[in-house]
Amino acid sequence: MVEHLLQSTPGWTNFFIFFGLAVILLFVVLGFVTYGILAERKLMGFMQGRIGPNHLGGRFGLLQTVADVLKLLLKEDTIPKAADRPLFILGPVIAFAPAFMVLATIPFTENLQFADLGVGLLYYIAISGISTIGIVTGAWGSNNKYSLLGGMRAAAQMISYEIPLVMSVIGVVLLTGSLNLNEIVQAQEHLWYIFVQPIGFIVFFIAAISELNRTPFDLPEAESELVSGFHTEYSGFRWAFFMLAEYVYLFGMSALITVLFLGGWQPVFFLGFIPGAVWFALKFMFVVFLLMWIRYTFPRMRADQLMEFGWKVLLPIALANIFLTALVKELFF
Repeated sequence: MVEHLLQSTPGWTNFFIFFGLAVILLFVVLGFVTYGILAERKLMGFMQGRIGPNHLGGRFGLLQTVADVLKLLLKEDTIPKAADRPLFILGPVIAFAPAFMVLATIPFTENLQFADLGVGLLYYIAISGISTIGIVTGAWGSNNKYSLLGGMRAAAQMISYEIPLVMSVIGVVLLTGSLNLNEIVQAQEHLWYIFVQPIGFIVFFIAAISELNRTPFDLPEAESELVSGFHTEYSGFRWAFFMLAEYVYLFGMSALITVLFLGGWQPVFFLGFIPGAVWFALKFMFVVFLLMWIRYTFPRMRADQLMEFGWKVLLPIALANIFLTALVKELFF
C-alpha cells in the first residue's frame, strides 16, 4: 500500500514520494486516454466497415491521438465576448479535477492503492458528483443557448441516474458489510458479485453509462440537436479538459466496476499463479470494451425517454434488488 510506504518514511520525504506516485498515475491515465481514444476509433471503424486511423505512426495510426492532442494545445484559446469569464475558465477545471481525485481510492492490486479509505465507495460517489457542477458552470458561463440546454440536461441526467447508481451498490455493501473497496474485493475471493448481484450489476452498468454521458445517454452534447452541448463555445486546451475528464471517468468507472462486481485482482479458479495486476487489467479492459461497444451499437434516446427510464425503470429495480438482497442475507447468512 502507498499509505504503508508513507508511514515508514519521515517528513518531507512523504510528500515527494506521494507526489511522484501521483505523477506516475497521471501519466498512466493520460496514456490510457491517448490510446483508449485510438482503440475506440479503431473499434468504431471495424464495426462500421471502415479502416479507422492508419496514417500517423505507421499502419495502425499509433500517433494519431498524440497528433490530435498537439493540435488542441496549439489551437487558439477563445473566450466569447459575452461569456462570464471567471465561470467560463473555471468550468473545465471543476469538471476534470474530481475525475482524477476518485482514482486515489481504487485498489488496483492488493498492494497498489493510494488511499485505503474505510468509506472508499462513498468517497468515489461523492467526489464524482462534483463534476456535474463543472459542466453546469461551463455551460452557464458560455452565455450560449445550446450550452445552457446541454448543461441543464447534464444536471438533470447525472443527478437522476446517480440515485439508481447508488442504490444498485447497496446490495454489495449489504453482502460485504463494508464500504471499503479492499474489503469488497477480498469478499469476492470465492465468488464474484456479478453472479450474486446480477440485477445490481445491470442497473449499475446502465447508470454508469449515463453518468459518463456516453451513447445512448449522450444528450448533454447531442450534436444533432445542440451543436456540441455544454462545451459548444470551448476550444483548444479548455475543450480538451472536458474530453479528458470524460475518458478519465471511463478509466475510473471501469476500474470501479471491476472492483465491485468482477473481483478486482482475484484470479479465476485455479489460475492463481498469474499476478493479480494481470487479472485486474484483463477485467478492466473487458469492461472498457463493453462501454465502447455499446457506444456504437445503440441509438441516442430522447430526453423524455431518458428521464422516464431512470425514474420509472432503473430506480424501482434497484430498490427491489435491495429488498431481495436483504431478504436473502437474513434467510441464508
